Amino acid sequence: MEFFKPGRVFDFMGQRRFWIPLSFILVIGSIILSFYPGPNYGTDFRGGTEVEVAFGVPMDAGQVRSAVQSAGFQSPDVVQVVDPNKPNHFLIRVQDVSALDDEEKAALRRALCFLEDPAAPLADPEKCPPNARATEVKFSAGGDKVSTRYDVDPDLETVKKEVLSVPGVSLRASATNPQILNPRDHRVEIQLLGKGDQLIERLRERLGPEAVPDSAALRVEWVGPKAGKQLRDSARNAVAYAIVFIMLYLALRFDLRFAPGVIVACVHDAMVVIGVFVILRKEVTLSTIAAILTVVGYSMNDTVVVYDRIRENLGKHRGKSFAQIINLSVSETLSRTILTSGAVLLSMLAFFVWGTGVIKDFMFALVVGIVAGTYSSIYVAAPLTEWIDKNMGGGGASATVKKRLNAPAPAE
Repeated sequence: MEFFKPGRVFDFMGQRRFWIPLSFILVIGSIILSFYPGPNYGTDFRGGTEVEVAFGVPMDAGQVRSAVQSAGFQSPDVVQVVDPNKPNHFLIRVQDVSALDDEEKAALRRALCFLEDPAAPLADPEKCPPNARATEVKFSAGGDKVSTRYDVDPDLETVKKEVLSVPGVSLRASATNPQILNPRDHRVEIQLLGKGDQLIERLRERLGPEAVPDSAALRVEWVGPKAGKQLRDSARNAVAYAIVFIMLYLALRFDLRFAPGVIVACVHDAMVVIGVFVILRKEVTLSTIAAILTVVGYSMNDTVVVYDRIRENLGKHRGKSFAQIINLSVSETLSRTILTSGAVLLSMLAFFVWGTGVIKDFMFALVVGIVAGTYSSIYVAAPLTEWIDKNMGGGGASATVKKRLNAPAPAE
């Protein structure tokens, strides 16, 4: 092909006046979008309950959203799973996490005759004989399990009756619920319907058992708000640490002036991926962060290949300027860059086209990141390195480059 003709040198540095402002606009725009309207965080990061439901009859997102709202869940997210093999599949996300609110927890404590102050008088002594008074009541983080302790083994039927007397509380269907876990200290575990189970039960009440069969709930997940915030912070730190260690690696392998170009290129690629996800309102989840870290590593590897050629040509072509060296080096590695990135893109596109769910979004982030990474290796990292080298000595070429230009050519 004429485009890949050996010895052909492209003037990449001459085009930087167009590409650098474009990259600047992309990064600034992505930063603004990351604050307003902000990323569409998935359940991993914002907390909440996510249920994958397979309805037994054809439904649309509007019908499902209306049914969820009428079931008492505010501002639900309803997303239809687009897959010919999974008709009538929906992802329903609600902000509710715990199966019990504070009022229901207080009502359960009263129903189980639990007093935080044992010396306090009982409101109804006849209802709470000494052998039916809980001495300890603990709730799980999701509110779907209650652990109690008594002085003696309680009557489980009485415990079950008292729990069901609390409005809005339902027991999980099981022949051993509640059950005595440890006869020695008379510990009893009570399993309640979690928020996801409550959602399915209320949908079944409103839509009927044909629309919501027993096998409707395919997956139920929940993440607390505090855990979601910790995951967001950890994900942000992971990307930052990766970029810092990449800079240290490049400073040791090459030269300190090479490191900023790669760092800016990596930040550029990560922000472009986030900006595209915000514009398209795609969910940012742990899988997205994993894709961004993969893109950062891929972009760095692509840039290191160019830098290796630049370092090699610095010793071979002592009469050329640094900008000319960059043009020559990028031109020599261009065919390798295009062929490698193209082969990777083809495999990613196959997963993106035929993949579903999390895999589809993961591959979409990789596709965007690989395109941005290939572009940034040529039009962001190399020009920035040239600019740093040019201005290190206070104007014109740096002292390092001047020394190289004035040195005699190596003997043949």
